[in-house]
Amino acid sequence: MNYKGYIGKVEYDDENDIFTGSVINVRTVITFQGSTFDEIEKEFKASVDDYLNWCREDGAPAEKP
Repeated sequence: MNYKGYIGKVEYDDENDIFTGSVINVRTVITFQGSTFDEIEKEFKASVDDYLNWCREDGAPAEKP
């Protein structure tokens, strides 16, 4: 998945029946999860947006992908 230049990698956890993912092209740890493809895509975008908002509010530069 790609959103605003951030790339998300998703894996399926069959023991817990859930998708888990992380942004792979930055050192900052950004994770997300969901139970359907639509949900995991929505959560990926929300996690990137949350990270960017947190950086802006904290006055810290966001790590660029």
